[in-house]
Formats: sequence, structure tokens, C-alpha cells
Amino acid sequence: MSDTTVPSERVPDFELPNVAAGPDPFSLAAAAADPDVDAVVLLFQRDYHCGNCRKQVQAIADRYEEFEALSASVVSILPEPVDRVREWQASYDLPFALLADPDTGVSDAYDQPVRFGILGSLHDLVGRMPVAMVLDVRSSEPVAAYTYEGRMPADRPEIDDLLEEIRSLRAD
Repeated sequence: MSDTTVPSERVPDFELPNVAAGPDPFSLAAAAADPDVDAVVLLFQRDYHCGNCRKQVQAIADRYEEFEALSASVVSILPEPVDRVREWQASYDLPFALLADPDTGVSDAYDQPVRFGILGSLHDLVGRMPVAMVLDVRSSEPVAAYTYEGRMPADRPEIDDLLEEIRSLRAD
């Protein structure tokens, strides 16, 4: 487990294809400009086949109303082509954005860890580790308020921890 509170670190803007709820393409700048959104939770997934990734998005979908009640959006980013990401959406009907990052450009820009050197970079399921971030978008200039970098494939923050991080932002 590795959680880190990052003191107001600006994050890169991005735009990616979205196969689920919300606009397609999804733009972080547009999400940050929404006056009804205070926080954006980014979930960087490992791979299409990752069972822990699938469990995470389903568990968050089951509790998505709690995120909405805190004026937070959830965005899951899968390092796969659009067609594969659409298969996830067809299976899970997620109520939040599900983005395709086929060339891993956004995942890499956000420093999603990859282990096992060249082997890990060739096969996301082997090398790519999960990351969860809470972005504070109240100023419409997204900044990282919280980052959780998994050290193992199943290492992810608890949903209650993500919700608490959002609550703590709102208390500021």
C-alpha cells in the first residue's frame, strides 16, 4: 500500500475516447470547468484482463451515488483500444466515464508505475500497477490532492478512503 497526499500538484490536461457516461471524448479541462464538480477521481487500470480492476469499477459503480453526493466524478482509464474498453462497458454498464488510452500516453503522463522493465512495458497486465488519484477541480485548474500507487496488482485504496479524501477537500 502506498498512499500519498500531494500538496497541490498540477496535473496534465488530457482528452481520451469515452465509452460510458458523459461526453465523448472526455476532456479533463471540461470536467474541471463544470461548476457542479469539486473533485475528479482518476482510476488508472492495469489491463483489460485484470480481475482486480474489474472488481474495483464494479464496487465503485455500486456506490457511485456517494461520489455524486460529494460533487465528485469518477473516471476509469484503461490502457486498451476503444473496442476492448467498450466490452467492459457492455459487461458492467458503468455510471461514470470509462476511457480508452490505447497508446498509454495519458497513463504515462501521470506516471503510472510499470514494473519488470521492458517486459512490463510490453505487457500491461504483467507490468502496469494500479493508481488512484483525487483531483481538486474547484478552481477549474486541476491539482492532485491525493495519489495512491498500488505496489501489487490487488493493492488499491478502499472506496471509503477515496470518499474521505473527497470529504477532506470539501472541508478546506
